[in-house]
Amino acid sequence: MTAPASAPAPATGGVTREGWLLLLRTLRVQERALLVGAGVGLAWTLGKVSVPQLTRLAIDRGIEKNGSLVFWTLLIMGAAIVAGVFAAWRRYIAFRESRLTETMLRERLFSHIQGLHVGFHDRAQTGQLMSRSSSDLQQVQGFVVNIPIFVSQITMVLGVVVILMLSDPILALVSLAPLPFINVSARRFSHRIHPVVIAVQQEQAQLANIVEESVSGIRVVKGFGAESVQQRRLEREADDIRRESMVAARIRSRFLPAIDLLPSLGLVAVLGLGGHRVINGDMTLGGLVAFNTYLTMLIWPMRNIGMTVAFAQRAAAALLRVNEVLSEEPAIADPPRPRSLPAAGLAQPVGAVRFGAVRFAYDIGHTKVGVLEGLTLDIAPGESVAIVGATGSGKSTIARLLLRFYDPQSGVVRLDGVDLRDLRLADLRRAVGVVFEDTLLFHDTVSANIAFAKPGIDADVVVRAARLAGAHDFIMQLPHGYDTALGERGYSLSGGQRQRIAIARAIVADPRVLVLDDATSAVDPTKEHEIRDALATVMRNRTTLVIAHRPATIELADRAVLLDGGMIAATGTHRELLESNDRYREVLAALERGAMPVAGGS
Repeated sequence: MTAPASAPAPATGGVTREGWLLLLRTLRVQERALLVGAGVGLAWTLGKVSVPQLTRLAIDRGIEKNGSLVFWTLLIMGAAIVAGVFAAWRRYIAFRESRLTETMLRERLFSHIQGLHVGFHDRAQTGQLMSRSSSDLQQVQGFVVNIPIFVSQITMVLGVVVILMLSDPILALVSLAPLPFINVSARRFSHRIHPVVIAVQQEQAQLANIVEESVSGIRVVKGFGAESVQQRRLEREADDIRRESMVAARIRSRFLPAIDLLPSLGLVAVLGLGGHRVINGDMTLGGLVAFNTYLTMLIWPMRNIGMTVAFAQRAAAALLRVNEVLSEEPAIADPPRPRSLPAAGLAQPVGAVRFGAVRFAYDIGHTKVGVLEGLTLDIAPGESVAIVGATGSGKSTIARLLLRFYDPQSGVVRLDGVDLRDLRLADLRRAVGVVFEDTLLFHDTVSANIAFAKPGIDADVVVRAARLAGAHDFIMQLPHGYDTALGERGYSLSGGQRQRIAIARAIVADPRVLVLDDATSAVDPTKEHEIRDALATVMRNRTTLVIAHRPATIELADRAVLLDGGMIAATGTHRELLESNDRYREVLAALERGAMPVAGGS
């Protein structure tokens, strides 16, 4: 799967069956609780169907034969109370189990999305994933809440039919004659509504994607004055939702009235035929009232059965969409038999990194675009190395391979002698800390953002990390210091402030290897010196990979390497390369003036 689908899936019988099977497998975990709900619903049915019988007896014996009306009234009240108590219990179980289903699916989906490889997220649309995590799961919840109610209504229909047949077979056959037509209408309704429901949900996902992009990219939208462009995109998707919803509305308006009307035809027949039978003495007045009440009790369950079928169709379609994500196999996963990194010790320094003949290409569409071509690079424990290269030369790719966001097509990346593919992902990413060029801060306090990798860590550690990153002074000037809540993505801070908090976050993680992926790019060059000393302190005795283009940052590293043509073209100190390598000077000069040197040039 390249991404969650955005086009409506074909409404084949196989797809429908697959959705139903998914629904059954999902509910199997809660089978016992749902059976309890069904049992409670059955008890509600018994209380409900007893009321018309008691009413018949009250009329025939309490009124016509001058019996005790109080006695029959109390019996009717008792049956109604029983029905009410079990109705409340049934509803509680229904909502409890439906919310449990939604919660389990949401947690499973979120966990799976987080575990999927970065390549999947490169292709997937955020709005599509959000739609599956919200509206699609709500469709499933909406169906599950109806299951105990549905079961009790089915039992009510069956119980009422049996009672009517035992009471007066001829009148029952006449009054129940429309029921087969209701069943046929419900089946046709289910078949017609399914593909339209899928189409509506797909269009809603597209709309969610536009809203998410517009909100998260509001600065770009406003910067280009493109509000009208996004408005038109949203209007098109909103119109598509309206169009598909109207198709569904036309289908419902064609079938649901028939499901409502057909039982009413039986009611008319009972009033006509049954009235003559009472006049002729073939039926008591209480019997006719009870018969009529039973028939009336069939109207809402029969209508609700059709609605529940529609709910089930929507839930099955939603689960198919959710399963598109759940069935995605992570390309990057823990090995079957993971190894552990060697422990740090005085006699055994840690943080050795080796890239051995690494080849890597990105999948762009159906084309592979090569970036690294046999890269070999050794970094000793505690050494800091700056990677310098033209735009698109693969500098950030080296960091992504070290974090195992991707695996190389050939070659090997090792940390302290262990192939990264033999490590648990959690162990690897605790050992490698990174400060990205595009800094993301969460909508939380400054302290929580710094302690992100180790929530609950002592406040003194947070303050120390902020001091090392040169962030303490400006944090203390915020309204509530470290307890100040940052806005969405941390945009309430400047770019340099966000990056200093990100550096502090990496310090708290205390990794054996630190990656600074152009971590000073957003810092004003006139203020870069404010964090140079902090970076130097953080890098001391820690293996550090510095991806940068500013000479002042490159000079912090023990060694600089020139990445060109997908390989290491030169290595040495920054000053040595400046004096001896023309390509190094050319790349650095172009980056300094904001030009775009071509990767692989001479």
